[in-house]
Amino acid sequence: MSQTSLTLSQLEQYLSKAAWILKGPIGASDFKAYIFPMLFFKRISDVYDEEYQIALEESGGDEDYAALPEFHRFSIPEGSHWDDVRETTSNIGLKIEQCLRDIEAANQEHLYGIFGDAQWSNKEKLPDRLLTDLVEHFSQYTLSTQLVARDMLGQAYEYLIKHFADLTNKKAGEFYTPRSVVHLMGLIIDPHEGESIYDPACGTGGMLIESIDHLKEAGEDFRTLKLYGQEKNLTSSSIARMNMFLHGVEDFRVDRGDTLRSPAFFDADGLQTFDCVIANPPFSLKEWGATQWANDPYGRNIAGVPPKGNGDMAWVQHMIRSMKPNTGRMAVVLPHGALFRKGAEGKIRQALLEKDLLEAVIGLGPNIFYGTQLAACIMIFRSEKPADRREKVLFIDASDQIRTGRAQNFLEPEHVERIYGWYAEGKDVENHVKVATMDDIEENDHNLNIPLYVEKIIEDDLPTVEEALADLKEAWTECQQAEEHLKTKLREFGVSVQ
Repeated sequence: MSQTSLTLSQLEQYLSKAAWILKGPIGASDFKAYIFPMLFFKRISDVYDEEYQIALEESGGDEDYAALPEFHRFSIPEGSHWDDVRETTSNIGLKIEQCLRDIEAANQEHLYGIFGDAQWSNKEKLPDRLLTDLVEHFSQYTLSTQLVARDMLGQAYEYLIKHFADLTNKKAGEFYTPRSVVHLMGLIIDPHEGESIYDPACGTGGMLIESIDHLKEAGEDFRTLKLYGQEKNLTSSSIARMNMFLHGVEDFRVDRGDTLRSPAFFDADGLQTFDCVIANPPFSLKEWGATQWANDPYGRNIAGVPPKGNGDMAWVQHMIRSMKPNTGRMAVVLPHGALFRKGAEGKIRQALLEKDLLEAVIGLGPNIFYGTQLAACIMIFRSEKPADRREKVLFIDASDQIRTGRAQNFLEPEHVERIYGWYAEGKDVENHVKVATMDDIEENDHNLNIPLYVEKIIEDDLPTVEEALADLKEAWTECQQAEEHLKTKLREFGVSVQ
């Protein structure tokens, strides 16, 4: 086992190769259910050894002292260390399952259920030979904090999440939002020290991690943040929790569950509220729990009942209800249909506009999200808008702010910077930005479709008749010269031409 420090590139390659060991018996969409638990298991085992060694040296070699729980972030029961798996030669999958469950049981407060429900003991998919290769691959390096800092491991973990998204494009939208989009949303809601951040559809935790990065870039102490997330998918919620630990986050809570049916966070007055609420919820969710919404026990029915077959406006209302009364701000990714669909959704939009909660609508370019070629939008809400933005909505058409790729388009850093600049400036920009009044929006029957407000100016580049004739004359002259040149060359080769 190597005791040398790893570069980020080496760490990324090391993790990528682990996935390819599983290729064949395990589908690419399931890689994450196996690789992330193994990475986390290896990390906490190596950190335990590191903590044990420090305490052993401090105590002059007292092994009982070094094993005391107070010297370890997580407890590793006897027989459940990584090395115990490595020493196992048969029924390896069963041994891995036993170790993971024992570690969860020994650390119930923080790690209960964190390793997910992957079928490690299924020998048809995971024969001993394959698991031996996987364990030995992970055993190449020591992942202690001294050799692999939290920042680096966190970056490599994020790389692996994106890597799996690239491999499973169509299904990736369930757990991965392009980080450029997340970064833009983080710039807009602008979290600060001591604040609470909540993602009700947190996937693998990317938006919560963005708030940490945002504070780091601003030179603020990210450890003062209070992070909360809820996620229905078991594997994704487990990955999100591991993501927090591997990034060195101390104050967080990620719960598994159906947010619209059974929200997880409460305080004395009902639903818990947060400084920042941010999410990319499932688009146009059909089975979202409409039957209880008319008399929602959690007080989220603030603007009306969304359609039974589309949960977009249920997510919006849940998130609004989760904002703190005065300081709350929120950013949510939605399909463009949420801006203009009529019926119940139209009435909800109107009610929210009359409450003056909507600050901005940003239309993004097409094909930048995994699993859909459709363009999406970001809606920005605030509990209390700045005085100069009250009774107005900022519309931003950023549909051309993309780098076109073969299979997918990309929102690059310069695009993020430009879009954020338009948002921060809050002024009209030809072809891109319009500050609309509530009267403007009312005239459009509370339809928020961006082209109704941001009109594209088509430049008249057609030449005059004189310019066209001059161009034609020049082209004819060039054609004649080319013809004479060709004839000259043909004569040189003895070809008779007229």
